[in-house]
Amino acid sequence: MRGQQIAEVRLTPVLISDPPLLNVQGVHQPYTPRLVVEIVTAEGTTGVGETYGDTKYLELARPYARAVVGHDIADLNGLFTLVNKIGVADSRVDHSVDVGGLRGVQSADKLRLSVVSAFEVACLDALGKSRGVPVHTLLGGKVRDAVEYSAYLFYRWAEHPGGAGEKDTWGAALDPAGIVEQARRFVREHGFTSFKLKGGVFPPEQEVAAIRALADAFPGHPLRLDPNGGWTPETSLGVAAELADVLEYLEDPAPGTAAMAEVSRGTGVPLATNMCVTTFPEIRQAFLTDAVQVVLSDHHYWGGLRNTRELAAICRVFGVGLSMHSNTHMGISLAAMTHVAATVPNLDYACDSHYPWGTEDVITARHVFRDGRLDVCDAPGLGVELDPAALARLHRRWLDDDGTLRDRDDAAAMRRAPEHATWTSPVLPRW
Repeated sequence: MRGQQIAEVRLTPVLISDPPLLNVQGVHQPYTPRLVVEIVTAEGTTGVGETYGDTKYLELARPYARAVVGHDIADLNGLFTLVNKIGVADSRVDHSVDVGGLRGVQSADKLRLSVVSAFEVACLDALGKSRGVPVHTLLGGKVRDAVEYSAYLFYRWAEHPGGAGEKDTWGAALDPAGIVEQARRFVREHGFTSFKLKGGVFPPEQEVAAIRALADAFPGHPLRLDPNGGWTPETSLGVAAELADVLEYLEDPAPGTAAMAEVSRGTGVPLATNMCVTTFPEIRQAFLTDAVQVVLSDHHYWGGLRNTRELAAICRVFGVGLSMHSNTHMGISLAAMTHVAATVPNLDYACDSHYPWGTEDVITARHVFRDGRLDVCDAPGLGVELDPAALARLHRRWLDDDGTLRDRDDAAAMRRAPEHATWTSPVLPRW
């Protein structure tokens, strides 16, 4: 098809507001870096994608953007060939826990996949627009008209240290009562019927109490707990035993596949992960040792929407459950998540999404959850439209930053609170 070559690529790093949400590594910074990718075809069709905006991603995205000019937007396989030709300096990869997504050990290949994912989504968006079909049609067609999402609950402070960042009306949530009230608001405003609590913040017995409080407040509703590898296998087994009657699954209780396999052998509670299975080479050990029973897919990690579908097929073959992981993101990523989730037959659990926590976006109309679900858009491409003024404003914030916030660092943000001035990223497991 003529005129489908990429004529221009625009990369726009932005900083979007983020509440003071707590996790095992610390607390979210007042603003989180994201990268908006726009590809423009020779015919003038624009497609958009979104991914992480930290420096290491930008340093790879810039030469990659130059490399894809002239590339056919329908040649999606070729995107991977191009990105693999671009070297990744050792300085970009610290081979430690990736704090930005809390997804386990970093690698150059994971970095490449996170960058190419945004370009693949942008190409699919442009291809859908040029052909007059939604992205889900390009992925084989939707099998559901709406995608279910869960309420993502966090321990949180009322505001960032020193009053930094944007203010919100949520208030603090530092005990079971605060978590339950947070859940009630999510139900009122978005209609969610399942709940996930980000743990690893307080000693396990306190987080067990929070899950119990949620079970009492919402009897029969699916509940999940995710301490991001913060516990030993022994502690994980103790928590699993205490909560076996109410947990839908326990997510990454212990760090690493071997530790997860040890936990799995001692409990009937399903174990989920977005930390020890984040690339195809990591699947074999995890599945053969029965370390996980649920994989939380993430198109940013896996290299895009088509790879997410391949992951789903592998999970289906092995009888492993599938859901979807989320990190702080905007509406472009949520649209992409929803399109691919609509095409996966074996989407066994409601998807995660940070989106309700956000107040800023680069699209003209924010997504709206109804009864905890998002309708699958049938408009051409992703069905979202960039807001140039919003994009410029959030990019200006990135330009004006002194470099402090251009790389996510939850430990540094924690240290800004006087009572946590000596905080360091903990060696996992913590308990």
